[in-house]
Amino acid sequence: MQFPAGQIALIVNGKVEGDPAVSVGSFGKIEEAREGQLTFFANPKYEDFLYTTRASVIIINADYALREKINATLIRVPDAYSAFATLLSKYQEIVQQQLTGVQEPSYIAKTAHYGDQVFIGAFAYLGENVSLGNNTKIFPHVFIGNNTSIGDNCIIHPGVKIYHDCKIGSNVTIHAGTVIGSDGFGFAPQADGTLKKVPQIGNVVIEDQVEIGANATIDRATIGSTLIKSGAKLDNLIQIAHNVEVGNYSVIAAQAGISGSTKLGKGVMIGGQAGLVGHIQLGDGAKVNAQSGVSKSIEAGKAVTGSPAYDYTSALRSQAIARKLPDLEKRIKELEALIKQLLEEKIS
Repeated sequence: MQFPAGQIALIVNGKVEGDPAVSVGSFGKIEEAREGQLTFFANPKYEDFLYTTRASVIIINADYALREKINATLIRVPDAYSAFATLLSKYQEIVQQQLTGVQEPSYIAKTAHYGDQVFIGAFAYLGENVSLGNNTKIFPHVFIGNNTSIGDNCIIHPGVKIYHDCKIGSNVTIHAGTVIGSDGFGFAPQADGTLKKVPQIGNVVIEDQVEIGANATIDRATIGSTLIKSGAKLDNLIQIAHNVEVGNYSVIAAQAGISGSTKLGKGVMIGGQAGLVGHIQLGDGAKVNAQSGVSKSIEAGKAVTGSPAYDYTSALRSQAIARKLPDLEKRIKELEALIKQLLEEKIS
């Protein structure tokens, strides 16, 4: 597919500087792009490549001043990175719209139903009373358990397993290998030392505009719902335990783990490999640094780091002091030696 610069500018609300008829058919990194490709420039450290790239069209910030003439056609926008993301999303949407129909072999229960322009890949399994919205794409080897509903414009990548009774909204993307609705980790200690399993009879509810990375696990609730609210973004290899709530537009980086019944507010940010204990709350806009261990609730807007995690600014001061400890030790020994010398001189 070929797209002229003028058409691209309409999609990203940009202004063409150069030939609006020049067409591109693919994307390329600014340092590697070839003729006939589109790229973008947003990071100043790539400025030199702006003048050497062979790309035919470049998306660039509206206020950026060129230091020399370039041959490519420019599309000037307020935010080049955001505009490029919009364009990639549109391109992906066009490609995915070409996928429709049901591939064989696949299993679709008689009570399952789906909307228009749906794609169901080979070896997919749709259980009883499963519901799929319009334009949803189910890739090969996906399992969808009984009574699960998935909204419009969703993409469920290969190998995803969604257990029974789960509810997924519209415009949700779930990447390969992720498991939604597996049992929460609940066992009751018995008098004889054994552990009795607590049945997990709740479900998982994922609202609109959520994206979940590959090989993540989101456990079903013991009672009620594990809830991922609209706009949240989860990275790969994340563990979300039973009855957790992840707030709107929160982001969680890879290998983080959140224990049962913990509640995250709106716009919370959690770094990679962070761990949160159960039954705590993180207020709106709270931030957890990578590899932190959070054992207490965090106030709205507060940032923490370390294990156990504590105030981010205080932690930075402590780290700065810790780096100076060898010099401080040396100075203390010098002062001790000086005091000893002065005492000896006084006695003598």
